[in-house]
Parts: sequence; C-alpha cells; structure tokens
Amino acid sequence: MLLQKHPAVRRVRVVPALGSVTVHFDPAAVTTADLQSFFGKLLDNLGSSPTLPSAVRSGTNPAAPLHEFHVAVEGMTCVSCALLIEMLLRRDPRVASASVNFATETAQVLTSMSWDELSGTLRRRGYQARPLDSVAQRRVWLARETTRIGKTWQHCFWSLVFSLPTFLIGLFAPRSRLMGWVQLAVSAPLLLGGGREFFDRAWQTARRRSVSTDTLVAAGVGAAYAYSFFSLASGRGGYYFEAAAGVMSFVLMGRYLEEKARSQAGQAIRQLVELQPLTATVLQSGRPVSLPIEEIRVGDRLLVRPGERIPADGEVVHGLSAVDESMVTGESLPVVKETGHRVTGGSINGDGALQIRVSAVGADTVLAGLLHTLDEAQTSRLPVQRMVDRLSAFFVPAVMAVSGATFFGWMAAGAGFGTALIHAVTVLLVACPCALGLATPAAVMVGTGQAARRGIFIRNAESLETAAGLTVIVFDKTGTLTEGRPRITDIANVSDLDDAGLLRLAASAESHSEHFIGKAILAHAATLGLAWPEPAEFRLEPGLGIAAIVEGHEVLIGNQRWLDRHKIESGRNLGDAARKLGAQGKTPVFVALDGHAAAVLGVADPPRPDAAEAVASLHRRGVHTLMVTGDVAPAAEHIAALVGIDRIEAGARPGRKLEIIRQLQNRGERVGMIGDGINDAPALAAADVGLAVGHGTDIAKQSADLTLLTGDISKAAEAMELSARTLRVIRQNLSWAFGYNLVAIPLAAFGKLHPMAASAAMAASSVGVVLNALRLQRD
Repeated sequence: MLLQKHPAVRRVRVVPALGSVTVHFDPAAVTTADLQSFFGKLLDNLGSSPTLPSAVRSGTNPAAPLHEFHVAVEGMTCVSCALLIEMLLRRDPRVASASVNFATETAQVLTSMSWDELSGTLRRRGYQARPLDSVAQRRVWLARETTRIGKTWQHCFWSLVFSLPTFLIGLFAPRSRLMGWVQLAVSAPLLLGGGREFFDRAWQTARRRSVSTDTLVAAGVGAAYAYSFFSLASGRGGYYFEAAAGVMSFVLMGRYLEEKARSQAGQAIRQLVELQPLTATVLQSGRPVSLPIEEIRVGDRLLVRPGERIPADGEVVHGLSAVDESMVTGESLPVVKETGHRVTGGSINGDGALQIRVSAVGADTVLAGLLHTLDEAQTSRLPVQRMVDRLSAFFVPAVMAVSGATFFGWMAAGAGFGTALIHAVTVLLVACPCALGLATPAAVMVGTGQAARRGIFIRNAESLETAAGLTVIVFDKTGTLTEGRPRITDIANVSDLDDAGLLRLAASAESHSEHFIGKAILAHAATLGLAWPEPAEFRLEPGLGIAAIVEGHEVLIGNQRWLDRHKIESGRNLGDAARKLGAQGKTPVFVALDGHAAAVLGVADPPRPDAAEAVASLHRRGVHTLMVTGDVAPAAEHIAALVGIDRIEAGARPGRKLEIIRQLQNRGERVGMIGDGINDAPALAAADVGLAVGHGTDIAKQSADLTLLTGDISKAAEAMELSARTLRVIRQNLSWAFGYNLVAIPLAAFGKLHPMAASAAMAASSVGVVLNALRLQRD
C-alpha cells in the first residue's frame, strides 16, 4: 500500500508464496536507483520482510495474526456509504487493507481483529456484517437479498397506492385548504412508511458527520413536505404534497429497479452458489443418512446417486461414472471418474453411483475458492474507479452547496420563498452519485461473472482492464501448449542395470515430484508392474531436474544442464541418442547413477488439440506469440511448428523467463504469460497479465492474475475479447453518468425541471448504467 503511494508506481504485486514483490513504475518519472532506495527505506522502517501486503500498513502490529474476511454489508444505499465504510475501516490501526464494493454490497478486509470485533465495528456504524466464507453462508445472504428486494417492492407498491390519489387531487381538484388537508392525510402514510427508511438512514449518516444519497432525498422531500405543511397551517403559500409524494414513489421505484438489476448482474455468483446441494447422503455404518450440507465433515463417506450433484470436494473410493463438470470448470465434455480420482463439489454425477471420501468442506472447497476469486475481482478497483471514488466523496456536499446557491440565487432574483425552495429541492433530487459509483463496478461485476461462466477466473479488476491491450503472449510448453500427459517412448540405457532396474530407481526418485516428466516415469514404471521404495532424500531444482538418494544410490534425473552442473559427461552414445530424440520432437531426459550417466529417456507430449486454433486466434487479434521453455531446441521447434508459434527460446531456466518478460516490457510491450508450473511462477507474477492453466500447481495459480480453469488456452483470446467489451461498457457508463449530472444539475438549478421529473431522471440514471452493464451477458 505504501509503495502504491509513490507517484511513479503504477502497480504493485505481492506473491506471499514466493516471498516476492513486483513493482511496475514509470521510468520517465523516477530512476530505478531512487525507487530501490525508497523501497529499502520502507523495509528498514518495517524491520521485517513484507511477505504480506499487510506488513506495509503503517500502524499494524506485524506480530498480530491477520485474518481475511469476506463480508456482506447490509445497509449501504449508495456509493457514499461504501466509501465511508472503507474509510472508517482503513483508519482503524488493526486493519491492514479494506475494499468495499457498493455494486455487490460486499467487502474484503485484512485485519488482526476477530470476526466479533469486525462485525461490532460495522454494527456501531449502522451496518450489519454477514460472513461469506462458505457456500452455505452465501446462500443465506442471497436469500436475505431476495427478501430485501421483495420488501423494497412492497414499499414501492404502497407508495404508488398513496401517491396516486395525492397526485390526482393536486392535478384536478381545486386548490383549497380542505384539499390540502386531504393531500396531507393521504400522503402522510407514504412518508411514515416506505419513506421513513430514507430519513432514518440520513439521520444515521448525519450522526457520523457524513452525507449520502439518502441525505439528498430526505432533505429534498422533507423540505418540500415541511414547507407545504407550514403553508397549509398558516393559510399562506403553495402546497407541494403531490410533488413530495411523487418524488418518494419515483425514488422507491428506482431503488427497486436498481436492486433488481444489480441482483441480475450478480447472477454468476448466484449460479455458483446453487451448484452446491442443500443436503448430502452420508454413509454411516454402511447405511445412507441424509444430512444438511453444513454438517458434512472431512473424512465422511458420501453416496452420490446417478443424476445428483456432488455435495463436496473429495476422492472416489468406489464406483465408476461420467461426471459433468461444465458448471464448475467450463469443460463441455463429461469426465470419467473412478476409484482414486478427485471430484469437485457442484459437479453432476452421470449414470453410475459413486462413493466419495470428503477432502474439503466450507471455505476450503474449490467452489468456495472460485467464489473468493470472484470476490477479489469484483471488490478490486480499476485506476479510473479510484478517480471516480475521489470525486464521489465530494459529490454530495457539492450538490448540497449548489442547492443552497440555487435557493439564495432565486431569492435574490425576486422569486418567492416557495419557488426558490422547490428549485433547490429539484437540484437535490436530480443529482445522482449512484450512477457514478455503479458505472465501473457494475460492468466489472458482470464482466468477471461472464468470464467465470466460461471457465476464466479473474483475480483482480486491473488485470481485466489490462488484458485488452496485451501485445505479446509468452507461452510455457509442457502442460500449456502440450497436453501435459507425457509418456516414455524410448529408453537408451548404458548402465549395468537392465531397463526395469533402472526405471525402478528412477520411479523412486521421481515419486515426490509433481513435474509432468516425473509423472510419466511413474506411469511407465506402473504399467510394467514395478514397485519402488521411498527415496531417502529428495531435492528439486526448477528448470533443471531432481536429485534423490534411493537405496544408497545417488540418482539424478533432468536435462543436459543438470548433468553439466554435476560435472557428469553424457557420453557420445547418450548424446547422439538425445539429439535423435530431439529431432523427432521428443524431450530427452537424462538419468545418472552415482555420478555417471546411465540413460536417456525419450518423452513425448503431443500438443493440445486446441493449441493451434488458440494461437491463430491471438494472431488474428494482432498479438505476437513466443514460446519460452526449458526443453531442448529441436523438441521446442517441433511443437512450435505444429501450433504456429511466432518464435521460441529453448533451454530457458525460470530466471531467463523472467528476464524475457522484463525485456519485452522495457521495449513497451504489454506482456501476458501463460504457464502452469512452479518454474513459471516468477514470470506469471512479473507479466502485465499472468494466466495460469487450471491443472497447474497452486503456486502458479497464486502468482497469476487469471486462471483458465479447464486448461483450455483458447480462453486467453476470449479473456482479451471480454476485457475489451467490459472496458467499452465502462466508458459508456462513465460518459452517461458524468454527462447526466453535468446537464441535469444546471437544468434543475435554472428551474427547467419539475421535482417529480428530476426524481424519475435520477432513478433512471442509476438503473441505466446497470442495464448497460448487463449487455455483457450476451455471448
């Protein structure tokens, strides 16, 4: 947070899993040395390594444990409320970071406070906090949202019932004190009923020494109604009961339509929540028992019948069935699941019965993680939104000042008190800070939701903005452009062991590895019926290979550079075999035993079926493609030719990938990186937009801005297209919101608008930006 305050810093990315901070800055505004000095002073002041964003928060106790809360906030009525809550939270020394989103009515808070302390802090400010960590908690919140929208509709309906006769009397009945008292009697229930919430919230906001849209409505309607009452009681002046009643009806109608539209904009979250069934069938002593989903625990054994949704993440322990994961991953084809396979909660079981052992519940499930990713994206802000927020903070006070100036201006011009008052009230009613506040968040909410439906999960709104302008995409090879299911095709063995004995030692050494090549060796050994012992020691060097001690033997498996590091000669025979394998598009993997080269394995990993079309779609968008891989040049060139990559760099270690990203950025390119492994994590973090394929390692996903859940790299072009469409809608929304207020407020100040027309226009402006954002839901 402190780094972001530096005027030259454009973006700061912290990856706790790597212990790294990546800073993007304007080289024209500051030198690298000055920025390093600034960063060094921050570290000196902190006295510890900032492995979490919270560690750079002034006033936060670095020793206190931090908790990240995902919170639904009840009681917000406009963007001013969201800004006020965010400001109050950030001023608390126990809060490391806080982000509040009015469009989604949610907040993300990183704090040393407990849940009771956080909820108590918000409650004392007049807001209710609801936890959103698990899918079940979100279901409760969505039910409350539905109830609230229904309550708003009831207020809207009864406001129309009471305002219509008030309006008809004012329009057709003769002006008299008797008709004035009738209007007062008919309209009073409206202000004391549905309109009372505006006055209550305006009072609560005033007690916090702040203002909001409720302040404008309460001040405008209250002033018109109070003036009419005193005019009626004194027998002098005009009555504006019909205007006050009509304004309240229009505002309530607009609020109902806005809440309804925002609920529709958040449909992606609602659909994800509905994936989790309400109950699960638990096998207890072999007998099926139906229990609420909240009572399921890790280790429970569940029965999933044909056609049912899988209640929780787990592992199949019995049965065989095809599972439809499309709603969770976006994968269109069902996936066959059998004993030992992992399943995801929310997927639909096919025509076979499955028994699964639960491995994750609550906030630890994949479904909850996807919802958390959506939260991160929807509560984060685009740079333009930060500017709008600063403007919104002064918007309501400025409108009240303009309203006061309008009143005194009309009085000075000789207009009566009633005329001056009604024009001032119209200024209050026509202004709409909500349109400004919703313009960007509504589009981001719909855009990220639409991306989630396609299996693209976006961690932050800034990456959604950046993706549209990418000029270069850097690809990893294995597991990204290729299927990631390599198999051993050739064995050139020069050791004293036979092939089976060699593979047995190699499989033991690779048994602790998550690398695709390691998995290929294990799979090949398993097909031969080999059993292998546990290694005594294991060490991984990303981009090079592994080292292990197996039954007293030192086993090295990796590329030529791995052997070179250990000063092991591959020999002419193995060298020739490696070159031959590379020419065939296969990856040569060397095995060394006790300091001597023993064998070279040929590993084949065909390109993904969608890789060529994915690369072609990027080229059609004018994006250049580059493959950077640790594999040998012949194997890399073979894959690049098959999928159509522009150029390649082979034999690249993780540090070289990072160097290439920075070189491209220094040339003015906007770089995207697609990868899946531990060795890709630094490059994913440094790229303008990092895209991790869904089957990749957790650390790669944590480092990336976008996750392609199915591993379908053609989604990269879809993400860029959706980004461009979202930015277009944001520009339209902001143009409308700014233009509306710039035109409507002067018209009201010069007496060209009736109060009811002003309130209708204010309601329409807020609803308009949300409806425009909903256009993103069109495929």
